[in-house]
Amino acid sequence: MLIAQDLALALDPALIGERVGLTLDPWQATLIREQPRRALLLCSRQSGKSTATALLALHVAIFQPGALILLLSPSQRQSQELFRTLMLYHGKLAGAPTLTAESLLRAELANGSRIIALPGGGEGKTVRGYSAVKLAVVDEAARCEDGLFSVVRPMLGTSDGSLVMLSTPAGRRGEFHRAWVEGEGWTRVRIPASACPRLSPEFLAEERRELGAMRYSEEYELAFLEPDESVFPTTMIDRAFTTDVRPLWS
Repeated sequence: MLIAQDLALALDPALIGERVGLTLDPWQATLIREQPRRALLLCSRQSGKSTATALLALHVAIFQPGALILLLSPSQRQSQELFRTLMLYHGKLAGAPTLTAESLLRAELANGSRIIALPGGGEGKTVRGYSAVKLAVVDEAARCEDGLFSVVRPMLGTSDGSLVMLSTPAGRRGEFHRAWVEGEGWTRVRIPASACPRLSPEFLAEERRELGAMRYSEEYELAFLEPDESVFPTTMIDRAFTTDVRPLWS
């Protein structure tokens, strides 16, 4: 039976994990099943965020024929890795639409869907020119330049497309941090290393020793730390500004 005719997978997208031989964590299954319109994934290293988003993107490509899916990250190498993960699962999914074209950074399916991996550097200059995007996945979003997001958002307008940003923290700055702290309309998923069953206490203890407490807290405990280059903490700078100032002359 062709996957496009698979009613069970259409009704429960999370079954795609089982179909490619994976046992999904509950949060991964929920993300794939609900397919939120706007999602922020604040997840530790090796927590499975790339697996979850690759499977989500693959399900969209299969069950929404003609969909355009963009995989973005700060560098081409990172985008290519996410693309390779997605294509690995496509190859394991029996009955999936066949490929009509494939390269290192692009695939086209027989149902008309396209999956394109792009570097998101240079304020999003490499991403311009695409429209009617059904799903944009931004990997290492905290390390992308803010200009990328102002380029991507308009692409989702005419297609009512979805935006998923996944990352570990990279300081108290940037669009990902702003969206996590004060953004509206986002589905937020926070998965520290302690919530990942594949990371043993012994491994995490070793990482803490090797990385040091500060770096470990960022990479595995998901703490938003001050940027390394900051002379003064962000909170101190914020307190230095006020609108409650008396005029010098009245």
